[in-house]
Amino acid sequence: MAESENGAIEITGGSVRHFGLQFPIFLCFQRHFHRTRAHLREIERDRQHQPWLNGLQLLEDAQQNKHVLSTGFKGIDKLLEGGLREGQLTELVGPSSSGKTQLCLRVAANVAIQHKGRVIFLDTGNSFSPRRIEHFVRQISGSVFNEKVMSNILCHSTFDIFSMFDVLHQLENSLKSQGHKGDCKARTLIVDSISSLITPILGGSGPQGHALMTSAGFLLKKLAHELNIAVLVTNHMVAGEGGNLKPALGESWKSIPHVRLLLSRDQGNKTCSISILKHPSLASGEVARFVIDD
Repeated sequence: MAESENGAIEITGGSVRHFGLQFPIFLCFQRHFHRTRAHLREIERDRQHQPWLNGLQLLEDAQQNKHVLSTGFKGIDKLLEGGLREGQLTELVGPSSSGKTQLCLRVAANVAIQHKGRVIFLDTGNSFSPRRIEHFVRQISGSVFNEKVMSNILCHSTFDIFSMFDVLHQLENSLKSQGHKGDCKARTLIVDSISSLITPILGGSGPQGHALMTSAGFLLKKLAHELNIAVLVTNHMVAGEGGNLKPALGESWKSIPHVRLLLSRDQGNKTCSISILKHPSLASGEVARFVIDD
């Protein structure tokens, strides 16, 4: 078999091959994959045993448990009729340097302050900045440094999809066991970025990479719904036909998020535009503009 130009992982017949990896690293990777297969079987069992709910039950659940969380940007909140909704998976798509991470950090600070909630931030590319979080906290709080707010924003570095599955299952078990105990409920899960974890496993011709991708999406949606949290993930752009940019991860992923938002930034200034690509209750194509302060 020819070596992949980008060192992609090929998953075939229940095994994992990563072109260019040394043998000890390969064994470690393989152990991660087999452990993840057990997680995937659990996810599949959950999918097969989802209870039937009628319209009234869904409406009551939405009204009682699925609140809207302000992003901290008035333009975005107006566009989304309040902000991010608990129970939904929202995807933020944009090219490099469009402001995706800055928006995520601002959302984290705003949820921790305005909604007095805990935020779990999965950092996949060393982009989490505690100084930037502190800046946003002071900005929102009127220059007041709030240690409690800062301590309620939890960051975990995750550099492959197998580690993410482990973290998400630990998070699920932890939050379910806690229930509503304590004075600070988890309100938001942020993964910045989901595409950097998924892209490496999509190489090769086998279907297992796509199965892992859709299972990751299903697990994030499951956590959003069952734990009543808002899940926000970021995705980068790739070249499409004619050189036009399009969201990464392909057609299989496109249908997974409840909400898809496209972010862009005016060249040479701080003004950003965000538009709706997909939303269960709002029209696609609507646009809002906002400014990310330094």
